[in-house]
Amino acid sequence: MKFVDEALIDVIAGDGGNGCVSFRHEKYKEFGGPNGGDGGRGGHVYAVADASLNTLVDFRYSRRYEARKGQHGLGSDMFGAAGDDITLKMPVGSVITDAETGNVLYEMLVPGEKILIAKGGDGGFGNMRFKSSINRAPRQKTPGWPGERKSLKLELKVLADVGLLGMPNAGKSTLITAISNARPKIADYPFTTLHPNLGVVRVGPEQSFVVADIPGLIEGASEGAGLGHQFLRHLQRTRLLLHVVDFAPFDDSIDPVAQAKAIVVELKKYDLALYEKPRWLVLNKIDMVDADQRANRVKEFVRRMRYKGPLFEISALTHDGCEALSKAIFKYLHEQHLATLAPVDVDPRFVAVTLDAPSTAE
Repeated sequence: MKFVDEALIDVIAGDGGNGCVSFRHEKYKEFGGPNGGDGGRGGHVYAVADASLNTLVDFRYSRRYEARKGQHGLGSDMFGAAGDDITLKMPVGSVITDAETGNVLYEMLVPGEKILIAKGGDGGFGNMRFKSSINRAPRQKTPGWPGERKSLKLELKVLADVGLLGMPNAGKSTLITAISNARPKIADYPFTTLHPNLGVVRVGPEQSFVVADIPGLIEGASEGAGLGHQFLRHLQRTRLLLHVVDFAPFDDSIDPVAQAKAIVVELKKYDLALYEKPRWLVLNKIDMVDADQRANRVKEFVRRMRYKGPLFEISALTHDGCEALSKAIFKYLHEQHLATLAPVDVDPRFVAVTLDAPSTAE
């Protein structure tokens, strides 16, 4: 299935039905009163977060969604039927924005979450609503109210705990394959990853986290070069970034430090909040570096990068260091989760205090 993470749609809620003017016409009832019913409500348009979806492709080819109108009121005190509602299924992580103003209206973050995105119009009043002691034969009625009409922009931001970023062919796809259940395409040419891939990393029983791999970035990505800039939004909800560096490029003229610095620059240009997220360096393909030179090369890399954060040396191909990396990530995420839990406020009246009470024994 084609991956689509942006779409424009028009949603139109149903108009309310008109009220009715009618009077009773029954045998042996000389003065029949008003019995015109109200119009029915127009159909609503809902959106629901569906965990089984991972793309907005359905909205790329079908842009107009219109709910049914409410039925008009009838005589004999009969109200019009409400119009049928429609429900649009969207992937978890979808952001719904007003296409005209650019304001974010809703974010679908919880599976099964259901929200009203366009309200149907209320039905009009029939003449039975206007009956009073001084107006026994009203001929007033009101038309139904129009339903809401909106032009919306849908944007998918995947929900993941950890995001991978780096140059093309840095080994991100191989890494996510080594540590998770994801099976992205892997090849020896750049830009094999064309859309984000999600994988679940299981560290132990009931211990797991979700990692996202996006297409590789290149210099100038913040201005639109390459493919990765189109998918950087998918890293905005992550809690940790792993900067994967090709530590043993095939071309000797390629400087891993220069490539790593270029990624940092592009990240800062694209989104300062994304740049300020916790970011760990992962030196990949360490198995292709001579063991005698490895320590000195890593030390020189860190010095030139002026990097002081966590550093991991791995080989995604042979899985060396991948288990330690996964455990360190889970430990960090778990500690961050515990830190975000609000402390419980304890009422001082219920705090047990031990006092040296005088003895009552004689």
